[in-house]
Amino acid sequence: MKKYIKFIVAGLVAVIFIGTFVFLWIQSQPKPVEYEEFTPKVIDIKKTTVVTGKIQPRNEISVKPQISGIITEIYKEAGQMVTAGEVIAKVKVIPDMSSLASAQARVRLAQINLKQAKTDLDREKLLYDKGLVSADEYEKVRIVHQRDAEELQAANDNLEVVREGVSSSNADMSSTLIRSTISGLILDIPVKVGNTVILSNTFNDGTTIATVANMGDLIFDGNIDETEVGKLVTGMPMKITIGALQDEKLTASLEYIAPKAETSNGANQFEIKAAIKGVDGNKIRSGYSANAEIVLAQANHVLTVPESAIEFQGSDTYVYVIKGEGEKKTYKRTKVTTGLSDGINIEIKSGITAKDKVRGPKKVADTDSSANK
Repeated sequence: MKKYIKFIVAGLVAVIFIGTFVFLWIQSQPKPVEYEEFTPKVIDIKKTTVVTGKIQPRNEISVKPQISGIITEIYKEAGQMVTAGEVIAKVKVIPDMSSLASAQARVRLAQINLKQAKTDLDREKLLYDKGLVSADEYEKVRIVHQRDAEELQAANDNLEVVREGVSSSNADMSSTLIRSTISGLILDIPVKVGNTVILSNTFNDGTTIATVANMGDLIFDGNIDETEVGKLVTGMPMKITIGALQDEKLTASLEYIAPKAETSNGANQFEIKAAIKGVDGNKIRSGYSANAEIVLAQANHVLTVPESAIEFQGSDTYVYVIKGEGEKKTYKRTKVTTGLSDGINIEIKSGITAKDKVRGPKKVADTDSSANK
């Protein structure tokens, strides 16, 4: 019995040894290489670029006061429409003490001169009525009286302007009423009642009372890399997509390319501007982020293959044309002339036809999914 057990154990060892050897031999055999296969297609191919930017009005105006003072009333709110000349706010003047004192002194002096001119006129008229002075002398005195009366009126107007910012004779042209300089939409009113405002002068830009813009005339303002700016020309069409309004598709026409680059994060960027067409001012707001798609080149109804099927060697390009079927399948290296590429498909100008099949990259086994199963 022991003799048979030894033979059985020896047989099992031999089977395990031979099975291991066969398994390792099978695993060491080269596996057939499989490639993806593509059939050339006739399609339209475009090379595009996407530019990021924002939507903004072409003309955005800052309304500033003509005098310094304190805001006493605000008649409009952001989001309301205004017409040119419409009042937005009112300013109360803070008079300068030296200017006020000078204006008051001018009024007093004008009153003294007018009083003396009135006395001279009454005296001259009495003499003229008696025939003791000529008409010419009387007219001179009368004109001096009229001139002094006008000077008093001008001094009083000046005093009112210094004290109140407006005179009673020119109330309609008051500089205390801040008026819009254009017709459009009020984008912002950064001041509140009680704020002190400063007029624009050579040393100060002045306080902005309101920002007004025509929202019916919008532009796309963005930046494009220097590697692509050379392919742009004014008048090129653009498709605008607004991030906040995904369903809103707009068209635009390129109208400005900056002649000078600006460096941003180590890259040279050129500013571009495009006029947006078909604007709906009620939906689009100033400052919306947007993307502009620009077609840099286009080829219609051309023969193409996936770019992964192309082999590049120097300045030459090749594809592997499939010959035969099954185990007799072979690959013929064929030189082709390529054209436009969109990064996925590439135009084939010559070398193959639509009836040929070309070899693509090697098929890679999905080891991760096999392990998960």
